[in-house]
Amino acid sequence: MPPYAYIDKKFVPLAEARIGVMTNFLHYGTAVFEGIRGNWNPQQKQIYIFRLREHYERLENGCRVLKMELPHSLDELCRITVKLVAMCRFEEDVYIRPLAYKSSESLGVRLHDMESDFLVFAFPWGPYLDMDKVRCGISSWRRPDYNVIPPSAKICGLYVNNAFARTEVTEKGFDEAIMLTPDGHVSEGSGENLFLVTKGKLVTPAVDNHILKGITRDTAIKLAKEELGMETVERPIELNELFSAEECFLTGTAAHITPVAEIDRRKIGDGEIGGVTKKLQQLYSGVIRGDNPKYLDWCTPVNKRVP
Repeated sequence: MPPYAYIDKKFVPLAEARIGVMTNFLHYGTAVFEGIRGNWNPQQKQIYIFRLREHYERLENGCRVLKMELPHSLDELCRITVKLVAMCRFEEDVYIRPLAYKSSESLGVRLHDMESDFLVFAFPWGPYLDMDKVRCGISSWRRPDYNVIPPSAKICGLYVNNAFARTEVTEKGFDEAIMLTPDGHVSEGSGENLFLVTKGKLVTPAVDNHILKGITRDTAIKLAKEELGMETVERPIELNELFSAEECFLTGTAAHITPVAEIDRRKIGDGEIGGVTKKLQQLYSGVIRGDNPKYLDWCTPVNKRVP
């Protein structure tokens, strides 16, 4: 069964989904996207889509920033996505990519007087950082200021900044980048939010530290509080705090919860997966696969027959 896409208000095989070469967003990055996970539960023979509506709420907010009108309501977007994944009949973890974009086949730098459209497709994809723990490097590429591009929206054009950072540190032998704010505080990874464990508390950059307000970030904060009794402090983080932290981990839809073993060739803790990080990983894995009844409202089942 081939994977499918939803484009031009219809479902088509992914290989047949096409966009014209003059489409505006291809040239200027005038689009917003989301990354959504569908997590396979082999015991239940079920894919659960994690926090589906929250992802589309963020997409809708990003559309407002780029002066775009979505052609579907939030409820319709959720139904389209569930149907799409069901049609693909995956029996493994999948990644779902919605995109709202300036669809006019017209060149020129602007947001006004442009048509908009929506597409979504899904494909099998394992962990984004496919390793037990990662080695991070501090990138010289900093996050843009708020009057450059707002980091609260997943604007396609913004992500060249992340690509600069990821490639820079990869070529130096690291697995992932850590980016700083324009004033030198810790911001986030190239595709993840960042947490530290310090003196029995979680610490993470505040939302005004040029971060994307991540849905997995929010999930980790809530699980830590409700299941581990740990409060999360959201505040500016100085660079030197990274090296003295007891634990460090990254969170993201693609990356899940990924432990950080080293930063700039300095071990974090003992260089192994920390106890808090391991507990959150285990909790998160059960939640996203529909194995924790307490959090089933975060999970949208794809198949109709659910135990």
